[in-house]
Amino acid sequence: MIIVIQCPDRVGLVGAIASVLAKQQLNIISMREHVDKTENLFFMRLEAEETGDTAMLEKMIQEVLPPEATIIINPTPQKKIAVMVTKEYHCLADILTRNFFNTLGATVQCVIGNHPDLEDICRRFGMPFSLVSHQQKTKAEFEQQLTEIIKPYQPDYIVLAKFMQILSPQFVANYPMRIINIHHSFLPAFVGANPYRKAFERGVKLIGATAHFVSNELDEGPIIAQQIIPVNHSLTVTDMVNAGKEIETAVLAKTLKMVFEDRVFVYNNKTVVFE
Repeated sequence: MIIVIQCPDRVGLVGAIASVLAKQQLNIISMREHVDKTENLFFMRLEAEETGDTAMLEKMIQEVLPPEATIIINPTPQKKIAVMVTKEYHCLADILTRNFFNTLGATVQCVIGNHPDLEDICRRFGMPFSLVSHQQKTKAEFEQQLTEIIKPYQPDYIVLAKFMQILSPQFVANYPMRIINIHHSFLPAFVGANPYRKAFERGVKLIGATAHFVSNELDEGPIIAQQIIPVNHSLTVTDMVNAGKEIETAVLAKTLKMVFEDRVFVYNNKTVVFE
């Protein structure tokens, strides 16, 4: 059983929560908590033995917490996701492989591409692929077609696995903090397109990748995970792109694992991540 809690902080919260579980004879297997002292916010992720009456347990925990508390017991254990892609295969291939071997922590419901390049790899994995071209359409028309495909699957999250299109605030609003993007730079450096070329032209000595939730501001959503690698003057733009693909795949895989295991809390355009 997993319990996630977010609420204003006050003295004695951990003891009060532990006391409720003890009264129910529930053994705590693991517990992580964090307090943002600036915002006076308390975050907790707790794993405990299973209980048959989660509604009663939630009521008892709510009684010892501030009234503004958000409590979720046993979030959806096997998340459903839709994946959106363009032409680059590396992140999608990793997701499909993990999905095939049941190590993703979620089930991929469908893949949507605005180019046909990745249809073949989806077919090889037996994964539904829908082609929705953005060309000769307004953004509203393009996103309406995306929505019509996604809606029947009711995914918990949408993963942008190198989906090289900017989504409108209207589309993002339908999935608040449920769209996850992998960006090929160490944000906030080099937002937008062509970050490796920008990094090359700037002569940086580090490049990276950032996974974040999508917000209305381009590449400005809450950051979940980041990773960097050193580079030097001998690397071309192509070299940087190839090196970057490895960390993009790794960062996205790590991010999805933590999100699917309910280890990520979002507040004030930031995240608390219990790794």
